[in-house]
Amino acid sequence: MQGRTRGEKPLILSTISAAVGSHIRFEDLGLHPDVFSIGFFTLRWYSLAYIGGILLGWWYLLKLLAQPGAPMARRHADDLVFYATLGIILGGRLGYVIFYAPEMFLHPLRIFRLWDGGMSFHGGVIGTSIGLILFARKHQLNWLRVHDYIACAVPFGLFFGRLANFVNGELWGKPTDVAWGIIFERTVPFGMIEPARHPSQLYEAGLEGILLFALLWFAFWKTKARYDPGKLVGLFVLGYGLARFTVEFFREPDSQLRAFAEHTGLHMGQWLCVPMIVGGAYLVATSAKRRVRVESIAGTQSVA
Repeated sequence: MQGRTRGEKPLILSTISAAVGSHIRFEDLGLHPDVFSIGFFTLRWYSLAYIGGILLGWWYLLKLLAQPGAPMARRHADDLVFYATLGIILGGRLGYVIFYAPEMFLHPLRIFRLWDGGMSFHGGVIGTSIGLILFARKHQLNWLRVHDYIACAVPFGLFFGRLANFVNGELWGKPTDVAWGIIFERTVPFGMIEPARHPSQLYEAGLEGILLFALLWFAFWKTKARYDPGKLVGLFVLGYGLARFTVEFFREPDSQLRAFAEHTGLHMGQWLCVPMIVGGAYLVATSAKRRVRVESIAGTQSVA
């Protein structure tokens, strides 16, 4: 084998630099994690994403409840927001600590610093489900049908949340040479050339937000899926699981779990999606067996 010539290394570096130079730099987009700051108060896009997702989801839920066969009334929806919000925050944060950063249990005060690491969607799902079950038991409602209606409104929050991840310049994807690759800041050790990466946050916003919403919208408004308990929430869980599992192939694993991903062959997010995919498929497949005559909580109309 011939030795490397003197000009070979500079040529390689110049080729990489030229390729990187043809991509969009994140810093040129003018995005910042903060919306504005007034004194000690700072409003972040991530916080606004949660607020916007909850409010828009609540508005859409009221639209769904106005249709025949609703499992709860408007007064229930108003109370439900509290249970769902509490489940999202507590479940999401505890899920992140358990699944991604268990070392935080050694420093409990870090758990309350929501900006330190972030939230886990899978933990949020568990927390929200527990909150909805408690809510349904309190009001003597069918908890599975309540889940069906809530599932239709969740993609709003997922869409805004992934856009906030992009604005924050976090959870970026793997290096790529595709034309739409973006050069994020501080993704490699200082002194190394920053590679263009997949904007995996936008992939997730499209799949988990737009596409999943469209699927559930069609199932609710164009079919009779809402009369088969578990079908809508099953579609949501199955759809999210497949979308997240797929996007993880284009996304960098969390730095503290890189060794785990290399050892198991899959990211932690993908492993957590496996039971979602199986459970969602089961709910969809068995939903027709649970269909009974539906009495509307909000009115007098029955639907067979």
